[in-house]
Amino acid sequence: MQRQLIVVLDFGSQYSELIARRIRETQVYSEVISYRTSVEQLQQLAPQGIILSGGPNSVYEPHAPLCDPGLWQLGIPILGVCYGMQLMVQQLGGTVEQATAGEYGKAALAIDDPTDLLTNVDQETTMWMSHGDSVTALPSGFKILAHTANTDIAAIADHDRKLYGVQFHPEVVHSVGGIALLRNFVYHICDCEPTWTTEAFVEEAIREVRAKVGDKRVLLALSGGVDSSTLAFLLHRAIGDRLTCMFIDQGFMRKQEPERLVKLFQEQFHIHVEYVDASDRFLAQIAGVTDPEEKRKRIGHEFIQVFETESQRLGPFDYLAQGTLYPDVIESANTNVNPQTGERVAVKIKSHHNVGGLPDNLRFKLVEPLRKLFKDEVRQVGRSLGLPEEIVRRHPFPGPGLAIRILGEVTPERLEILRDADFIVRQEINRADSYHDFWQAFAVLLPVRTVGVMGDQRTYAYPIVLRLVSSEDGMTADWSRVPYELLETMSNRIVNEVRGVNRVVYDITSKPPGTIEWE
Repeated sequence: MQRQLIVVLDFGSQYSELIARRIRETQVYSEVISYRTSVEQLQQLAPQGIILSGGPNSVYEPHAPLCDPGLWQLGIPILGVCYGMQLMVQQLGGTVEQATAGEYGKAALAIDDPTDLLTNVDQETTMWMSHGDSVTALPSGFKILAHTANTDIAAIADHDRKLYGVQFHPEVVHSVGGIALLRNFVYHICDCEPTWTTEAFVEEAIREVRAKVGDKRVLLALSGGVDSSTLAFLLHRAIGDRLTCMFIDQGFMRKQEPERLVKLFQEQFHIHVEYVDASDRFLAQIAGVTDPEEKRKRIGHEFIQVFETESQRLGPFDYLAQGTLYPDVIESANTNVNPQTGERVAVKIKSHHNVGGLPDNLRFKLVEPLRKLFKDEVRQVGRSLGLPEEIVRRHPFPGPGLAIRILGEVTPERLEILRDADFIVRQEINRADSYHDFWQAFAVLLPVRTVGVMGDQRTYAYPIVLRLVSSEDGMTADWSRVPYELLETMSNRIVNEVRGVNRVVYDITSKPPGTIEWE
């Protein structure tokens, strides 16, 4: 059976990917594509439904991003969200104007017509608003479905043509009835069925890998994170021992992780892993470097050099497997600058060859079975393949590792200090059975010295910063309200057990304005 598809036309909204994720949560496949996509291209995709995203522009501006006007004659159900609704109204003959007062944040939505789009949505529910423009006159054939205290036209429909619009954002978690609304659009209006399942994806991916690879060998750079580990399990199921995993230890991993990872994959999962200890090479490359971007650049470059050398030693390999995910495939910057207006608008998806940064001259053919998936979907696939929870739910860990959790120069002494401090943090949140309460929990070493007193003697040692945050997707994050007793235990252990540390502080900065990592 051909996979059913809901297309999201991206007009530069920060939530475009989130819309696609929410649709996939209904077990219907969804993709984000550019608002510039022509009607002819859309017809080739043959979607069951189309969603127009929000965006930062006003539809009445001279150079506002517009969709192909033939869209409205396709006969395909369409849902416009925020800017998408305003564009629908304007192009079909209605009026959009700057609102007297903008509406931002939670708003009580009163439903006037509980049919079709708003079936099973509570008569009075809460939706998330973010708009400075409003619809003031509807096109012919449309009627009002809902309103708020500040917005008379908050949801609209032309039931005959299956054209719908909402001024709010049903995709965000703050919109209480948002998921029900999207399910109505997907199931009742677009007549989709819940066929996008983990089991269906795994079966399809294995078939595609076997058809592409045949009897050739595949090389995978294994990091121990959920993406590369899930990919290793998937490929091993598809091609067995013709998969070789390479784990490059750059010396910036957490305490005991390299040994545990190799043992786990080889002894428990029977997946062949080539362990490469390149820690001295990486440390030499960033000796004396203090700029965080320069650190990242040098570590990335050295990784390529080591990978090239070792792949030639282990080869020949015909295929290189990469854990490219769907957000990687979408243009890295979700927006582009209109040279005439300076406004930021969406850009189309491009085919991301070498998303992982490996050079073309490696002469591998790429295998990227996860490129259709979001991060949460990768976790689901990992579970279905038997990946242990300690990997599936592992906290995100940066590619450069501890090198960017040591501010300033990275030295063997500082690495040892941070490893020991970070190990204590992980031990204590596990003992408190709270590891999964956090998006990330780690230690940071500052390149300064502070005065302390230990054993009636003056000390001059490093401070350690504890960073524990809560988040849903890493895009935003809040500092975690950790029990004082847990903070006290971590602090006491670090100061007493980690040589070279005499002070522990707690970072209470959210993202934004800060970032989760310090570098």
